[in-house]
Amino acid sequence: MNAMTSPTPTRLLMIEDDARLAQMVTDYLGQSGFAVTHAPAGEQGLEQLQMIQPELVILDLMMPGMDGLEVCRRIRAMPNENARVPVLMLTAKGDPMDRIIGLELGADDYLPKPFEPRELLARIRAVLRRRGEPGGSAATTRSSPVLRFGSLEIDRDARTVQVAGQLCELTSYQFDLLVAMAERAGRVLTRDQIMEAVRGRELEAFDRSIDVHIGRIRTAIEVDSKDPKRILTVRGVGYVFAKQQE
Repeated sequence: MNAMTSPTPTRLLMIEDDARLAQMVTDYLGQSGFAVTHAPAGEQGLEQLQMIQPELVILDLMMPGMDGLEVCRRIRAMPNENARVPVLMLTAKGDPMDRIIGLELGADDYLPKPFEPRELLARIRAVLRRRGEPGGSAATTRSSPVLRFGSLEIDRDARTVQVAGQLCELTSYQFDLLVAMAERAGRVLTRDQIMEAVRGRELEAFDRSIDVHIGRIRTAIEVDSKDPKRILTVRGVGYVFAKQQE
């Protein structure tokens, strides 16, 4: 008789100093097919990241010792594939500047405490869906995985971006924002339309964090991010990805 094999759970790493919250999240996400490893401090979290290579990191902002911003900074500076792991940042602080700083450091999403476990699950699934990981849903089919605009090359399957042969560093969320705009090159898109194309309809766009991400994308792909030629601002409306590029 052949044994039935269950699907491999999606690995998550939660770096959080609140043990009760971490246990609640671990139990809740475990019911949805996720295996959560908990690290109670930043240093331990970085060690666990290297050991288990998770599909996503849930990172608390306010921790004693090394805070979440420094942890995020160190993750993005890693010289290996771990630098690209999606980071979902949690915080009890409501200051919009904390959110902006976290996004600028490379966080993919941001969820303030207290939060509903269902919203955390929805956001995790949205991030993983953008990455095409097992915890998300099936990716949209398309004719060619590579988009080319002059010297800019976007490989949707490899999830890499190159300009004149040089790799560009983007978070998974920023990569998907770029793809969403590139697939609609020449069309003026509002912020809500861009967010909807990336997130799907289950979550609402929040504030103007889209502008922070687009600023980071411009820094990566533009010759001069202060005088962009690839992603253009349409005042009072949103953005347009230029069809004709050098």
